[in-house]
Amino acid sequence: MQFPDHIFKSYDIRGLTNGELSEQLAYQLGRAFVRFIKEQDSDITKKSLIIGRDMRQSGDIFYPAVIKGITDEGINVIAIGNTTTPIFNFACANYDSHAGGIMVTASHNPAEYNGFKITLGNGMAVGKGSGMEKLRQYVEEVPKDYPGGGIVQEKDILPDYLERISKLVTIDPQKRKKIVIDAGNGMAYVSFPELVKRLPLDVEFLFIDPDGTFPNHEANPLKVETLKDLQQKVKDTNSDFGFALDADCDRIGIVDNNGEIVDASFVAGLIGFQVLQSHPKATMLVDLRSSMIVPEMWQQQGAVVHTSKVGHANIKPMMKEYDAAFASELSLHLYFKDMYNVESSELCLLHFINILQQTDRPLSEIILPLQKYAHSGEINFDVEEKDAVIENIEYTYKDQAKEISHLDGLKMIFDWGWVSIRKSNTEPVLRLTLEAKDPKIMKEKVQEFSNILLS
Repeated sequence: MQFPDHIFKSYDIRGLTNGELSEQLAYQLGRAFVRFIKEQDSDITKKSLIIGRDMRQSGDIFYPAVIKGITDEGINVIAIGNTTTPIFNFACANYDSHAGGIMVTASHNPAEYNGFKITLGNGMAVGKGSGMEKLRQYVEEVPKDYPGGGIVQEKDILPDYLERISKLVTIDPQKRKKIVIDAGNGMAYVSFPELVKRLPLDVEFLFIDPDGTFPNHEANPLKVETLKDLQQKVKDTNSDFGFALDADCDRIGIVDNNGEIVDASFVAGLIGFQVLQSHPKATMLVDLRSSMIVPEMWQQQGAVVHTSKVGHANIKPMMKEYDAAFASELSLHLYFKDMYNVESSELCLLHFINILQQTDRPLSEIILPLQKYAHSGEINFDVEEKDAVIENIEYTYKDQAKEISHLDGLKMIFDWGWVSIRKSNTEPVLRLTLEAKDPKIMKEKVQEFSNILLS
């Protein structure tokens, strides 16, 4: 059976629940995943596969269909139900008896979407270049006959997960902090209320009740407009900071004590700085869109810093290759060696509490020295001939550039700063990011490159 090409993306399978995804797809994915895993793990028949889901209503159909596909192939399932992606990934990687799993989620996408994140038993994601092509082939070639006989067991992973992260950061019980957590009606209700009970915190939750229609705002802290409620509540309550989560809790956003959004690069730089306290002079990864301040911060602490491509399917294997302690993306997916090279938003919260406890200064003051460069953020452009446009920009500016990289699209470094132009892995657009040594030059260069992309 054929399924739409575009739902098989670089990092996962994702699409509209009306017309693109189906119960049949979910079932065939379950069966195909078993075949795929058998090629990775010869002991699969002695192990189980983890299946979790977010709060989207369509998960009521897709979640049991995936489970049935796996058990029809004779493999046992550990069903962890409503969960976060970090807990799901931990469940896949932390136990020798688990060979991998499938998380039914569309992450930060709006309500009309759903999808499937696929993870191996070592925590590595299945994406383009790391198995997605073969998995797709298997999804469309599922045989009619099947052995059956797999059983389903339910399991609560949260206690083991919280015990693990609690050992990684030392929190002073005498230094209480006041924070606001915006759950965005996503999966944060699974872990964060239980986590904060263990911490010296006064917490106010926004939109903690799970609701896949997202009645308050889209659960995507990367979009500035989704943080307005959090910003206001931080100011109204005189809180130390605000903490926002996307729907499946693998991406965060931070608001300072003045209600101002903290730049993603500053968030990553500060958390990485904390990681270096327990991993001195470690190797660290930063994605190519991030501010120059991030590698500068880490290198000042003796770290070895490498630039990475964008996307968890690219970053996680690179972390293993370099034995990196930490990796950051501009999208505020943050990865920890101590958590099997995957994200942990709960661990990010612990690190931010620790930052404030150690410095005993407001967050707005802590980030002041980091405001050294002017960063544009990612700007999207609808461009038909994407490759031709990138080639034209490289040809036009190559003589002015000090350095040119094709690690992920095109990145050119100049005396004034740098520019990155890359094709999105999730949308049909070109993404422009640049950074300059002062705001005036940054604005001029954004306009200059925008004119080229728009023409």
